[in-house]
Amino acid sequence: MSTGTTALRVLHAHGDRITVTEPTTGVDLFAYVYRPEAAWEAPKPYLHPIRTLAGDVVTDYRPHDHRWHKGLQMTASHLSGQNLWGGNCYVHGEGYLALPERVGSMAHVGFDAVRADAEGAVIAERLTWHPYDGELWAEEERRIEVRDVDPAAGSWTLTWTSAVTNRRAEPLRFGSPTTHGRELAGYTGLFWRGPRAFREGRIQTADAEGPEVMGKQAPWLAYSAEHDGADGHATLVFEHALDNDHLGERGAHPAHWFVRNEPFAAVAPSFAYYDELVLEPGATFTRRYRVVVADGAWEREEIAKYLAEHPW
Repeated sequence: MSTGTTALRVLHAHGDRITVTEPTTGVDLFAYVYRPEAAWEAPKPYLHPIRTLAGDVVTDYRPHDHRWHKGLQMTASHLSGQNLWGGNCYVHGEGYLALPERVGSMAHVGFDAVRADAEGAVIAERLTWHPYDGELWAEEERRIEVRDVDPAAGSWTLTWTSAVTNRRAEPLRFGSPTTHGRELAGYTGLFWRGPRAFREGRIQTADAEGPEVMGKQAPWLAYSAEHDGADGHATLVFEHALDNDHLGERGAHPAHWFVRNEPFAAVAPSFAYYDELVLEPGATFTRRYRVVVADGAWEREEIAKYLAEHPW
């Protein structure tokens, strides 16, 4: 996890956000915003802006086409009839409808750790998940870590772990528009929305390239694009941990990638792309991901080398 000898800085504006800064460059790597926002947008914590070590922003916030898209966030587009994604709800045969009574939320409860040192930074948080009426449906333990910060190489890594426990008296059913009948729309879970300039960006996996990666399985997916307002490119590499599983069956339920580069840039390692994930009362499922944020347009070989040299 080495970042050299200089500790990252953490600034906590209580009730609002936590900002993590790399002191050598002076760049705010990200802000973790946990204050509640508009109910129709399914309030939930998110990271925005996320920046490269050159200071360039690689996330979008409330774009006019999808106001509920906010940087990098954990979502649930279809959850036992509720929408913890935000905005209109997909109904098979009718399209997207304004159904505010189905739009839920994720609420911040408290932090167990907010710290930074020469090894990196940690944000450990407790959250609750709710349908529209506010009933408690799930509790989450979330851990966000910053590691492998390398100003000379222009890259740093964020890891995201979410452990979600069903607190209902009946199963929670995690789905997506695709599980409900819409093709190539399996978005749910961890979701990144890129800046508008990142349209038509380059999509790569270890053995494929381009939008045809949509709905496929691969250990990692990289998205590279060129900035507006600043010269150069950025690359984000998304990877799901090998121990991500389906209710304890190790390696049996790897991610299917939701990815678009038109009409906007978006990536999600969906845990319910084609099939619902059913979580029994009292049961917990855990997902771990990492996101490498790098300056420059990385090639496949460069990505594979980096991941091999920087194990989990």
